[in-house]
Amino acid sequence: MECPNDKEYLEKVLFHNVEVDYCPKCLGMWFDKDELRQAKDDKDAQLNWVDIDLWRDKSRFNVAKGDKHCPVCRAGLQEVRYDESKTKVGFCKMCGGAWLDRGEFKQIINYLKNKSDYEILHFYTKNLVLQLWEVFSGPETLRSELADFLMVLKLFNYKFETQHPHITQLLESL
Repeated sequence: MECPNDKEYLEKVLFHNVEVDYCPKCLGMWFDKDELRQAKDDKDAQLNWVDIDLWRDKSRFNVAKGDKHCPVCRAGLQEVRYDESKTKVGFCKMCGGAWLDRGEFKQIINYLKNKSDYEILHFYTKNLVLQLWEVFSGPETLRSELADFLMVLKLFNYKFETQHPHITQLLESL
């Protein structure tokens, strides 16, 4: 496979327990379908419940025609800027793979950490219901979705204890 940026041959490497293809020249990485989620989940277990869905909700992302081509099927990559993130991901509509330039994985993780913190504190009930619904409807396995639901409960508990120690002490003393 060739790098979409500089046509160098892509090499295989283990990245957060996921075998991905990377360019030794520009350090970009190719993630086959679902590998980006797997790498994100391995990088930070507390982010498992936050899904990277670049293509699920069309109203939440901006798509632009990119000038790069998919290293797998040679179709044109679409540039996708998900949600309010400033990171543009090269996405192949044909095979579902994603191309990240150097440093973009870290940008996505930082964005998801900030989003996770905000979502837990401000939209806890909504996210709890969403994760409970995903236990029954997917898109991942039942075990994985149940773990996501329990992670939301755990994170809220930690954040509540940190933000409201007096209320926590009061509740523990009852």
